[in-house]
Amino acid sequence: MEPKFAEVAQRIIDLREIMELSVEEMAQATDTTVEEYVELEKGKTDFSFTFLYKCAERFGVDMIELLTGENPRLKSYTITRNGKGLPIKRRQGFAYYHLAEALKDKLCEPFLVCAPYLEEQQTQSIHLSQHDGQEFNYILSGKLKVQIGDNIEILNPGDSVMYDSSQPHGMIATDGEECRFLAIILKD
Repeated sequence: MEPKFAEVAQRIIDLREIMELSVEEMAQATDTTVEEYVELEKGKTDFSFTFLYKCAERFGVDMIELLTGENPRLKSYTITRNGKGLPIKRRQGFAYYHLAEALKDKLCEPFLVCAPYLEEQQTQSIHLSQHDGQEFNYILSGKLKVQIGDNIEILNPGDSVMYDSSQPHGMIATDGEECRFLAIILKD
């Protein structure tokens, strides 16, 4: 089940109103302008991972609750079978598959990420984002060009990187093919 933009947006509006937070407060919490935040609440465009993560953090809920409307319920363990996981399509064709959406009180957010190779990205600046916590990426297939701050690295299958995700960071697939990697976002 893939989250629908309008439904996610309505859950964000509902939580903001229940918590009696202003649009301005949420724009500040999500590092967006008031205008950008209002457009996101309309539910007509895709949400970045960082935006959803920061909304969930401000509301004190699991990000899965924003995406699905369901509160994770398993306390002991959860299994995600091969090819499964909660699909989340994010920026420029990136596909994220949440690998533990049913586990309650997670200390991290584990994802399988598929980054498409896009020729036009190869000569552009990498889109950077930031959020609290730390992030660990492990390359399964393809090559990933990663920028953290001013540093740029090329990661190959079997390579990994861990970084302070409050630093500006971003990545693109390179070398002509999709890159698949595990991304584990550790909460503060």
